[in-house]
Amino acid sequence: MTSEQFPLTDAVASRLQVLARTGSTNAELHALAADVSWPHLSVLLTDDQTAGRGRLDRTWTAPAGMALAISVLLRELPPVAARGWIPLAAGVAMADAVTAQLPGHDVAVKWPNDVLVDGGKICGILAEATADAVIVGAGVNTAMPASALPVPTATSFAALGAEADADRLVADYLHALAASVEALVAAGDAAASGLHAAAVARSATIGAEVRVSLPGERMLEGRAVALDADGRLVVLADGAEHAVSAGDVVHASLAN
Repeated sequence: MTSEQFPLTDAVASRLQVLARTGSTNAELHALAADVSWPHLSVLLTDDQTAGRGRLDRTWTAPAGMALAISVLLRELPPVAARGWIPLAAGVAMADAVTAQLPGHDVAVKWPNDVLVDGGKICGILAEATADAVIVGAGVNTAMPASALPVPTATSFAALGAEADADRLVADYLHALAASVEALVAAGDAAASGLHAAAVARSATIGAEVRVSLPGERMLEGRAVALDADGRLVVLADGAEHAVSAGDVVHASLAN
C-alpha cells in the first residue's frame, strides 16, 4: 500500500504518510505530534498494524491487508468542555463514510464510537490526547473474510460481500470528521454545532437495553435513553437516570 493509491485522501489531509507496516499508527503519530511540521489533519495509514490498541487497552490486530488503521492528528480543538465529543464525531463521520459504500445496510454507532453494520462491528475508534492535540485512531475491517473475524459479532466489507474503496472511505471519513470538528470549534458545544443531533440520529444504543461495566467492577443495567450535553450516555435503571461518561457498553441483543 502506497500514498499513490490514496489521491482523494491526499487532497483532504494536510499531510499524509502511508506506512507499509507499523506497530500502532496512533503511537507513531503521537511520537510525531511534537513536530510542528505535522499540522492539523495529518494522517497516518497502514493495512498492516501489528500492535494496535482499542478502548480499555484491548489489543487490536488483523492479518496484513485485511484491515485499515487510520490515525488523524487534530490540533484545532474545541473548548476543553466539548472535547469529549471528538470520539463521537469520529464515530458519526466513519458511519457516514461506510454508509456511502454499503447502501441498503443498516449503519449505526454503538456508544461511544463503534461503527456497526447490520449489528456487526466493522470499525472501532480510539481518541488519545497529547499535550496540545488529539489523535483519533480508527480500525476498519475491509478485506477480512468471515472466517477470519475475531468474534461472532464482528463484520467486514468482505464478509458483507463488498469490496471497500479504501481511498474513498478514508477521504470521506476525514472530510466529515474535519467538518464536524470545525463546527464544534466554531460553536463551542455539540448542540449548536449539530453534532449532538447527528450522534443521536446515528445511535444504535439509544433505546436499547444495555449492560454497562463501570469502574470498580460495578454493573449498570437498564435502558439507554439519551446523550446528555457532555456526550455521556444516559441510562434509565431502577427508576433513576445515570449519566455514564466511561464504561464498557453491551447491547442486550448482542453477545459481545
